[in-house]
Amino acid sequence: MSISLELLGDRWSLLIVRDLMVRGYRRFKEFEESGEGIASNILADRLRLLERGGIIASQTDQNDRRKLNYRLTAKGIDLAPVILEMLIWAARHEPSGAPCGLIAGMEKNREQVLEEVRRRWREHDLTPLLPRFQKMRE
Repeated sequence: MSISLELLGDRWSLLIVRDLMVRGYRRFKEFEESGEGIASNILADRLRLLERGGIIASQTDQNDRRKLNYRLTAKGIDLAPVILEMLIWAARHEPSGAPCGLIAGMEKNREQVLEEVRRRWREHDLTPLLPRFQKMRE
């Protein structure tokens, strides 16, 4: 547990991983404007820590060499079950902005959700995950 907390033990790191995995974010500006209120210096620090820990990797944007794109590594994508369970747990026990149907669909279809997360990662698909699973109510 202490090793996991060392790499992911603050809210910002987990939110960055969530945004990469679920929302399809790739750029610094997307994380910064996500609505979470992270300061740019903290964001830069967390991205460096996650990269140093092998959770994410950065790559120069082919269209604009001044920008970096971030991507989960294989080690990072292996966090998918943990992130999914945390989303479900939080929605079950605390008020959240997540639609009830969405969480119920994700809870009922855990394996499908995880397979879709992994497929999107393998195929570099940047489509946000959530709209696809809003229909999985039953």
